[in-house]
Amino acid sequence: MPATIVLMVLFVCVIAGLSLIATTTLCWMLYAWRDETGVPITAVHSTGDEPRDRLSFSIIVPARHEELVLESTLRVLCKTSHPDVQIIVVVADDDERTREAAARAAASFPEIIRIVLDRSAIKSKPASLNTGLSACTGDIVGVFDAEDLVHPDLLRVVEQRMLSERLDALQAGVQLMNFWSSWFAVRNVLEYFFWFRSRLHFQASRSFVPLGGNTVFVRRQLLEQLGGWDANCLAEDCDLGVRLSVAAARIGVIYDAGLVTREEVPTTVREFMRQRTRWSQGFIQVYRKGDWARLPLRRQRIFARYVLLSPVLQALIGIIVPVSIGTAFWAKIPAGIALLTWIPTLPTLATIAVELTVFGEFCRTFGATARARDRFRLVLGAPPYQVLLAAAALRATWREIRGSRSWEKTHHAGVHFDLVPTDIVSTAHRVIVLPSASVEPAQTR
Repeated sequence: MPATIVLMVLFVCVIAGLSLIATTTLCWMLYAWRDETGVPITAVHSTGDEPRDRLSFSIIVPARHEELVLESTLRVLCKTSHPDVQIIVVVADDDERTREAAARAAASFPEIIRIVLDRSAIKSKPASLNTGLSACTGDIVGVFDAEDLVHPDLLRVVEQRMLSERLDALQAGVQLMNFWSSWFAVRNVLEYFFWFRSRLHFQASRSFVPLGGNTVFVRRQLLEQLGGWDANCLAEDCDLGVRLSVAAARIGVIYDAGLVTREEVPTTVREFMRQRTRWSQGFIQVYRKGDWARLPLRRQRIFARYVLLSPVLQALIGIIVPVSIGTAFWAKIPAGIALLTWIPTLPTLATIAVELTVFGEFCRTFGATARARDRFRLVLGAPPYQVLLAAAALRATWREIRGSRSWEKTHHAGVHFDLVPTDIVSTAHRVIVLPSASVEPAQTR
């Protein structure tokens, strides 16, 4: 009898914990929409005036096996309207095809692009970033991925925000675009929309920002003082954000639909799983490093612990909720306890309702039509998507226990470069592509 009581108490605690995690996740998702007047708290507010002082930019683009997308990305980057930019393309020394793609772009923009070879024994994104950092001369170091579509006016907005608010670092918006590509793509796209549009802003309000992997900008002197990126970390972006937060750096976050950096959803379930495994394992690494424990305030440390463990916790919700519901039907437990098992489903159902609403907003924002089959994918894909996240989290944990930290790269095909399928395009926007710049390419100093 005492053992049964203990098990019931533990069961209730698990249900309470799941309910708290699900409710917290929903609140963070909605942070950017909390203003009753509808005025977005995350918008870019620009005066349109040229700043008196100017910041120079060094943009690092790490690229390995990216011959399909790199040249297009570099040509778009070179159309930036900012007058003082250098682009450091870091190519692995064992990747001839990507080097050729970089060379073709550099031949068209020799005054802007510099190709640097990464001769690191172990190839990884942070190792490439550190190689690129040694070649940077600008006031601000920015990072873009090899498949990114970058708005030509983004650097001007970043400059204005960093100067006006005296920021040490700034995270700008990143958005996956091709929600029509696969059954899981629509959920993946919405994840980015919520993360960069809302959750990062909430985390910035708590002075703890795990940065995104690209469209991030840091003052070069501060970045060098921190020793650059951790070459052994699978979530080097998150790790840098933690160290900047510990250093009490002023970190800004902006999201503007017209300025977001556009990317593509992983092409296959396998690619998605590998990517999420790397991210989850990277968060575990950052947690185990313990830099977050040096945050000055207790509430920051509690928040940091929760954020760093949240990928695993949130993924496990998708597994435990069905189990708890099944327990309510088939296990011989008191009716009152059985009813409690349904509590975590309430915020889960509320989250799906919110996702459907926000998906409509996403489509309106980017000029697409929310089709019925995309909405069905969003709803019906929720359980298997959570299973994928849980599997990735478990795989990440197993890899970390084994000490396996090889970099599982995500391959890119440039799907977001293409025209949107005609049946989802609104009459107002024929394509979802980057607007062309009406300015001359940037010049170096």
